[in-house]
Amino acid sequence: MRKYFQFDELGTNYRREMIGGLTTFLSMAYILFVNPTTLSLQAVPDLPDAMRMDQGAVFVATAIAAAIGSLIMGVVGKYPIALAPGMGLNAFFAFTVVLTYGIPWQTALSGVLVSGLIFIILTFTGLRETIINSIPAELKYAVGAGIGLFITFIGFQNAGIIVNNDATLVGLGDFHEGTTLLAIFGVIITIILMIRGVKAAIFYGMLLTAIAGMIFGLIDVPKQIVGAVPSIAPTFGQAFINFDQIFTLQMLVVILTFLFVDFFDTAGTLVAVANQAGLMKDNKLPRAGRALFADATATTIGSILGTSTTTAYVESSAGVAAGARSGFASVVTAVLFLLALFFSPLLGVITPSVTAPALIIVGILMVSTLKDIDWNRLEIAVPAFFTIIMMPLSYSIATGIACGFVFYPITMLLKGKGKEIHPIMYFLFVVFVLYFIFIA
Repeated sequence: MRKYFQFDELGTNYRREMIGGLTTFLSMAYILFVNPTTLSLQAVPDLPDAMRMDQGAVFVATAIAAAIGSLIMGVVGKYPIALAPGMGLNAFFAFTVVLTYGIPWQTALSGVLVSGLIFIILTFTGLRETIINSIPAELKYAVGAGIGLFITFIGFQNAGIIVNNDATLVGLGDFHEGTTLLAIFGVIITIILMIRGVKAAIFYGMLLTAIAGMIFGLIDVPKQIVGAVPSIAPTFGQAFINFDQIFTLQMLVVILTFLFVDFFDTAGTLVAVANQAGLMKDNKLPRAGRALFADATATTIGSILGTSTTTAYVESSAGVAAGARSGFASVVTAVLFLLALFFSPLLGVITPSVTAPALIIVGILMVSTLKDIDWNRLEIAVPAFFTIIMMPLSYSIATGIACGFVFYPITMLLKGKGKEIHPIMYFLFVVFVLYFIFIA
């Protein structure tokens, strides 16, 4: 096993890899509780039960999808990078596709399944890299920042910090409300932990917030910590139920959004973490196809299990900082996700007030890409700005992407830079114009 994972070549050992794998798991363990809360729309009261996914089933699907994705990445890709259902994409799935568009969650899972299958095809043919390279870097950065703002906005809503205001659309909530104060405490304690350089700060922040909530009677104390694994039956295989309903323009836009966001989320994470670990060679990523295959396979399997798109996690950088250098660390993370299946009773204490700080902090991390956009070039600044601002204001990641991709060819042509536009961008321009005509 040491030889397979190239321990000697990478200058690592079992101890470093196990510590790195554990650190990565703790850094991203919050998704085990945030994802079920998000996909079941717990923060939205008075919804019909048919619109909500079963929390226990999503918890199991999240853990298994993360375990499978991380295992494939470790064994096939041989990278110390873990996978799990992605933040941002789960919000798009729940709040845009299901809540705003009114698409049944079963059909939304079908869209994730199709995007995963397309991923696999694009990965094997090499077209995935071609499509990634066709979209300008500034728009990629804008999408990441826009999703960060969108996630933060959802976090503020879940916390009760931002509420509906009939006069101004939004306004500050009631800071005398116990659950709102609990969320604010969570934000503050998580920021303190992060600034102090505590690894897995988001996870520990959620833990401390939940404990504070139980102490002050805002959260019910769980009767047990370890319990039986919940049934996955409510979500398993549901991606096939409404498969015939995906052949619409609206679902095409949904699938394209799943594809686009995961494209750059995974690619960016792979490059960033591999570079941190010193695994890049001649500015290229060795075994890139295998790593992308892990992501595509995990997304496909995850949709069948009952969760949104699975993607590479930048939190893997915490594991690398702790010493991880090989795929064995990802195998360790995968095993820990499977063990986490027995801690489902803790779902009851992970309320919207507890998960809100995690959403807000992840949003802060994601908007860091704003620095990479050249705001002095209006032909770039205009589409980038509309991409970013329209996501939270329209409550839709898809709408933000559509705005930016419609404006980009226009501003570039007006600047006389039409030759710099890749043909794929013209195709996406047409798709998103039709989106605004027939859907938005």
